[in-house]
Amino acid sequence: MRFINPKVDYAFKKIFGSEQSKDILISFLNAIIYDGEKTIKDLTIVNPFNPGKIISLKETYLDVKAVLIDGSIVIIEMQVARMTAFNKRVAYNLSKAYANQLDKGENYPLLNPAIAVTITDFVLFKNTDDNINKDDYINKFVFQEETKKYKCLEKELRLIFVELPKFKKSLSELKSLTDKWIYFLKEAASFDEIPESLGEIGEIEQALNIANFINMSPEELEIVEN
Repeated sequence: MRFINPKVDYAFKKIFGSEQSKDILISFLNAIIYDGEKTIKDLTIVNPFNPGKIISLKETYLDVKAVLIDGSIVIIEMQVARMTAFNKRVAYNLSKAYANQLDKGENYPLLNPAIAVTITDFVLFKNTDDNINKDDYINKFVFQEETKKYKCLEKELRLIFVELPKFKKSLSELKSLTDKWIYFLKEAASFDEIPESLGEIGEIEQALNIANFINMSPEELEIVEN
């Protein structure tokens, strides 16, 4: 049994952004945003990925975008390679998703919160404080006052980063839903079978079935392997 690397743009979009991916995405976002709590009950995937429409990996397969049942917008990106001004691009994409909710003449109260979930296959934040946990692989940012540290508009714009290289847990150490999803992203390409502790999570098992080479068309295999 072989699995495609979910960090590859095409695979990430297929696993998390297809019509069949709603339950997968709900579970994943609950794990990353809400620490495994079942806060998100439903969502709509915007412009869902169509595996039947095969195009080159040179095309843009960056984001999965979803609208939650409360109207909140979530954009999800997997970034493998470090790039110049990456943080600015993340901020730009979040700001654009937030601002584009309004058509000309519409009023600001119509704006819904926006969240950017960004997964990187490189270290983005280097910890210099000895008191910071070296395995601090999820970082969440909101607006707050510089010196007094009280929060402002914390529900409106949120940045969440997952740094895969900082995640050091082995399969036997996985306890939470969050740990299991991050382990899936980091290690799925090395599996020769579905690990029992991951398979017991229905949505992760579904994601692995989508990622299974045996379930892919020859055209998809050519794209992924090239």
